[in-house]
Amino acid sequence: METLSIGDLSRATGVKATTIRFYEAEGLLPPPGRTEGGHRVYGRSHLDRLGFIRHARELGFAMEDIRELLRLADAAPDAPCEGADVIARRHLAAVRDRLARLRSLEAELERMTDCHNGRVAECRVIEVLADATHGHCVDPTHGSPGAER
Repeated sequence: METLSIGDLSRATGVKATTIRFYEAEGLLPPPGRTEGGHRVYGRSHLDRLGFIRHARELGFAMEDIRELLRLADAAPDAPCEGADVIARRHLAAVRDRLARLRSLEAELERMTDCHNGRVAECRVIEVLADATHGHCVDPTHGSPGAER
């Protein structure tokens, strides 16, 4: 494979050039070679690694998790995959928790928007939002510390 400019790498992966430079600065991508004129030149390993990072980001993995997954892949490719599995399972648990909160939010909004009074003074949406005690909420976690996200 021939070398790629940062623009070529960006087009090939769908990752913006500024993001590529950020990943380099963060140590997620190895430093590229340079032309005599000082322009970055990338190879197949950069393309593959950037594809890995992009896919992990699309799946919602945090930067620190991606860093650790890359470290595992680089340092011990023949080692058991327990470390990677732990990271993925932790992320899956966080996604499931987020989904549960979103389902609760959906139910609350659905109930709240079932308003047919026709006047703002009698509007269920306004009534529920104005209740600082969250007494109208079905979800008991609404209004508790840390519930605001």
